[in-house]
Amino acid sequence: MRITDIREIAVPLQSTLRNAVFDFSEMTTSVVAVATDVVRDGKPVVGFAFNSTGRYACGAQMRDRLIPRIMKAAPESLLNAAGDNFDPEKILACMMQREKPGGHTERSVPVGTIEVAVWDAVAKIEQRPLYAVLADRFGTGQVPTRIPCYVGGGWYAPGKGIAQLQDEIRQRLDEGYTTMKIKVGGAPIAEDLDRLDAALQVLGGSEHLAVDANAGFDAERARLYAKALARYNLRWFEEPTDPAGFALLAEIAAMYPAPIATGENLFSTQDIENLVTFGGLRPKRDILQIDVPQSYGIVQFSRTLRMLEGRGWSRQSIFPHGGNLMTLAIVAGFGLGGCEAYPGVFGVFAGFADDAKVEKGLLTLSDRPGIGFEGQNALYELMRKIIPAVTR
Repeated sequence: MRITDIREIAVPLQSTLRNAVFDFSEMTTSVVAVATDVVRDGKPVVGFAFNSTGRYACGAQMRDRLIPRIMKAAPESLLNAAGDNFDPEKILACMMQREKPGGHTERSVPVGTIEVAVWDAVAKIEQRPLYAVLADRFGTGQVPTRIPCYVGGGWYAPGKGIAQLQDEIRQRLDEGYTTMKIKVGGAPIAEDLDRLDAALQVLGGSEHLAVDANAGFDAERARLYAKALARYNLRWFEEPTDPAGFALLAEIAAMYPAPIATGENLFSTQDIENLVTFGGLRPKRDILQIDVPQSYGIVQFSRTLRMLEGRGWSRQSIFPHGGNLMTLAIVAGFGLGGCEAYPGVFGVFAGFADDAKVEKGLLTLSDRPGIGFEGQNALYELMRKIIPAVTR
């Protein structure tokens, strides 16, 4: 049993969307395929993943360091103790050879993307959904059937005003979602508050609305928005500051009574430990949004989770960033609070299986093996082109 090939391609998102900080006109993502010599249903098993939207493609590190380390390793050194499947923890350790401690943002995304693709292969070899595999290894063993999902939307876009924002929210409610997140900070505060009021008119309650500033505020603007938003008692106020600016974040957390959500722009266990130690966050109130494929992957996330649970944080307080099938499997397998969804944005990389059903804010899980990319036809067709000889 061995890995026969690992390949990466960079794909442009081709999006005109904008948040408080930047637009996505130049955004790319790395799609990874990990091919093996294990045959299931008459074809070699291939694991897939991509680095979720908001980070640029990172193929150089993969091609220069990470992939060669895996391919040079003795095949048996990458297997589990029984020798009947690959061991993602050993493959993670293989990729991290000769890497200096720290420097997480340079390598955490490419490492995590490959690692998640390995997990896709592992679950396909077991012929089980990845969320079921993760539930056995890292969860309670209870395999869920439905997962809470909220919509990450309300983007700024050319020609999009309040009427169009309300139409977007109505469409998501019609699709079965109950909770929406909209962007703030990309317009003057008076305009943002008008957008927020308009969103609440459609949603009907502040517990169904979150806002996201994308860490774009300086100290003065963060304080201004925290004071203005406090009266709404929103589901959460996301990324009011740079999450590594602990002193300012702690100040905002102290003055803002409703939940704050942050952490998607931190990439290691140590980063998250520093955040919950110095950032003024409260485990019973606030939300952590770790992006697992961007943060060294699933094995490292399990270590981060152990650290958090030891500090009083509940799994229900973790809503990972990334509205895609990878994050859905991780949320379900670990028993986390809920999953983001990106219907209608980011092209083939957004959303879940083509036949996914959402009812009253709960998404019904598929029983497809692995992550389940095969149920998302446009994305899977793109992935198959990476290694056509083994995925025909």
